[in-house]
Amino acid sequence: MIYYDQNDILIRDMENQDPEIITREEHLQGWTHQKKEKYEQRLKDVAEKKCVALVAEYQKNVAGYFNVYFNTKCSIFQNKGYPELIDLGVFVKYRKKGIGNILMEVAENIAKKYADTVIIGVGLHRDYGQAQRMYVKRGFIFDGSGLWWKGKPLEPYADLKNDDEAALYMYKKLR
Repeated sequence: MIYYDQNDILIRDMENQDPEIITREEHLQGWTHQKKEKYEQRLKDVAEKKCVALVAEYQKNVAGYFNVYFNTKCSIFQNKGYPELIDLGVFVKYRKKGIGNILMEVAENIAKKYADTVIIGVGLHRDYGQAQRMYVKRGFIFDGSGLWWKGKPLEPYADLKNDDEAALYMYKKLR
C-alpha cells in the first residue's frame, strides 16, 4: 500500500527485498550493529497483523523506515491497546528533506485508526538528538515512567549501558 507520494518522497509498506537494502544502507553509514533479521522480523510481524512496517523512498531509493505496532509492550501504557511507533530511521544521506516528519505523519494517521493516544520510545545517546527534538515539536510528552532498558523499567541507581536499548517513553493524544 502507498500512504504518501509527493515531491520525490514515497511512503509505502515494507516489501520482501527491503530488509537487505535497509541493512546494506545502514552498514554503509557505519551502523554495523544492525542486522537484516531485525527487518525480516518486521515483515513477520506484519504477516501476524501485529504492525504496519513503513518504508520511505526518496527519488525511488530506499531512504528510511518506521513501524506502527498496535499494542505497546512498554511504558506506563503497556498492554492497554495503544499503538507504539517503533524504530524511526532515515539514512544520513537523505536527512533534512522532511522524510522523518512525513514518516511520523503517516504513522500517526495509522495509529489514529486504532486509538486516541500513541506511544513512542526515544533513545538517550546523541545519535537520537534530532529525534528527541522532533518528537517534542510534534507534541509528544514524556510519560513519567522513567528510564527503560531492554523493554523493562530500570531501577533507580542501576547501572546502564547507553545503547539503543535505553529509552524514555513519550505519548501524544491524537484526537
